[in-house]
Amino acid sequence: MKSNQSNIKKAKNYLNKNYCIGVPTETVYGLAANAYIDSAVKKIFILKKRPKNNPLIVHYHNIDSLKEDCLINDNFIKLYKKFSPGPITYVLKLKKNSKISRYVTNNKKTLAVRFSKHTIFKNLLKQLNYPLAAPSANITTSVSAVKIKDVKEEFGNKIKYVLDGGVCTIGIESTIINLVGKPTILRLGGLDIAKIQKALRVKINLNINPKKKISPGQSHLHYSPGIPLRMNIAKPKKDEAFIVFKKQKTKLRNCFYLTTKNNLNDAAKNLYSCLRIIKNKGYKSIAIEKISNKGLGKTINDRLKRASEY
Repeated sequence: MKSNQSNIKKAKNYLNKNYCIGVPTETVYGLAANAYIDSAVKKIFILKKRPKNNPLIVHYHNIDSLKEDCLINDNFIKLYKKFSPGPITYVLKLKKNSKISRYVTNNKKTLAVRFSKHTIFKNLLKQLNYPLAAPSANITTSVSAVKIKDVKEEFGNKIKYVLDGGVCTIGIESTIINLVGKPTILRLGGLDIAKIQKALRVKINLNINPKKKISPGQSHLHYSPGIPLRMNIAKPKKDEAFIVFKKQKTKLRNCFYLTTKNNLNDAAKNLYSCLRIIKNKGYKSIAIEKISNKGLGKTINDRLKRASEY
């Protein structure tokens, strides 16, 4: 539904009845439900076919609402003031009296929290008296949704309501940083970790493939279009879709551009749509030329590597 005040009110009513709904964020679309209610959170896992040991990100309207559930530290305050609302998720300690569902955290004592910049989602959160658990609106392991059509493609009529916020402006998930103990990046995402490191003025650890998962996006197979994918390829096979970053002289029919301007932000924004288009066109495999491993290029390569585990 279009995102006028009337439809935001309808979205609120569905959430109050413990349904899951589709919501827009600046990163990717989310599948949202009341983070305090076990039965509502369990529906997210069922719809996404998500393993129960994979915790969820919870979205808050502002820092005041977060204080009900989490312990706040100095590093969080520094990053919150500089980057939130925006494409960054913080892992913090849960308070003992927090009402967050145990299914959100997989019974852990930490919680991944985010503050979205998307006007519509912020407006919705402001009208609720509870936070929203909202992982990406897609079946687990598959490509994330960046527009309302993608959400419908993933779930059909299995969810009752989707707020239309247009095409996501960033197009890849948030960067996740663990702020319990020494700051550690758990997932590369839409915010360059160099900016985070500069803000904290400390060296940040990177732990994106741990044995014990404490945040989303750490599974080996993830973000996959459901067909084989090869990275760092100079020349594709005859019937293979070829994703390119730089303008090509070739006139191959099977050529798909992430960007024609050598712009990593554009490439990140277009990545999931490109993978989804190729799958829907019926290609059986994908080749991708080498993409610079700097800035958001690191995030793009991380997503492609996980997708290539198919």
